[in-house]
Amino acid sequence: MTPTPTTLSVPLLDLQAQYRAIRDEIHTAIGQVLESQHFILGPEVQALEREIAEYSQCRFGVGVSSGTDALLIALMALDIQPGDEVITTPYTFFATAGVIHRLGAKPVFVDIEPDTYNIDPALIEPAVTPKTKAIIPVHLYGQCAEMNPILDIARRHNLFVIEDAAQAIGAEYQGRRAGSMGTIGCFSFFPSKNLGGYGDGGMVVTQDESLAERLKMLRVHGSKPKYYHSLVGGNFRLDALQAAIVRVKLRHLDEWTAARQRNARTYDALFEEAGLAGTKIKLPAVKQNRHIFNQYVIQVENRDALMAHLKQNGIGTEIYYPVPMHLQKCFARLGYSGGSLPVSEHAANTTLALPIYPELTAEQQEMVVKRIAEW
Repeated sequence: MTPTPTTLSVPLLDLQAQYRAIRDEIHTAIGQVLESQHFILGPEVQALEREIAEYSQCRFGVGVSSGTDALLIALMALDIQPGDEVITTPYTFFATAGVIHRLGAKPVFVDIEPDTYNIDPALIEPAVTPKTKAIIPVHLYGQCAEMNPILDIARRHNLFVIEDAAQAIGAEYQGRRAGSMGTIGCFSFFPSKNLGGYGDGGMVVTQDESLAERLKMLRVHGSKPKYYHSLVGGNFRLDALQAAIVRVKLRHLDEWTAARQRNARTYDALFEEAGLAGTKIKLPAVKQNRHIFNQYVIQVENRDALMAHLKQNGIGTEIYYPVPMHLQKCFARLGYSGGSLPVSEHAANTTLALPIYPELTAEQQEMVVKRIAEW
């Protein structure tokens, strides 16, 4: 069923609205790259690396080809080998676990907190074995995981910490930016992210200079100087067009973050006014001091029926994520079964992301909550 002509449409994300506001800046930046004819790495990428590192309270940034490749190259730089174990969350995008498997290592899943959907630190240490080499916490939906206990566990067991901050650039935990707290931080510039390019792109950040140099070598097939290979890396280079576009957007990021936070507060108030908050609708829990709301995710029973109702009324939603990693077919041999990680499984069955993009209007938000209240 398609929405009637009188229905106010509310897309899940409106990148065209964002583009219209910065069109001239974007065209100028692209034009400069075209005039330079320097498309791979180079000055634009170097400038973005400095700017992202500074924004994220890190010493070094290394531009790469995607958020997935940021995670992969991070593991490679830390010499994660076949048979090693990496502890992470099952409630995340596939890349987090996929890159571990690609290197022949074993993803070890532990359950999540029921309010933030981030990895539960209390469950990490019992999962540590002599084969454990690293922990990958995911800062899900734009809110940092509970990092202090995770870092404490890592120090006690001499483990690396790779922050999957693909959804959380600019988020903070006790005043520290996402990506700055672990051994390595990983960002994605996928177009739908808060800081997105016009194609794939990513960034790795670190405080360790020698690690940054190793990352730079690995992204160009392990060579330094050119044609001399002391490592086996890959083609993980960021292109200059994407870097130029992301540099423009970075100048607007804090303004967009403030708009997302304002929209989250508006939703909270509207759900309260409708008498739905805490009774029929579980709202996002804000526990850290700078949640950037990559997504605004509610929890509701009979979620699929609500999603269908909203779709019929022209309102875009999304399910992140309908099947947790430990129940994915490709990881069946790891031996997990239904019920083994119940909080993640419950979240997968009951959560729904609502529109939260910066250009969302109050009228559109009122319509979203009105339709949910009707249902």
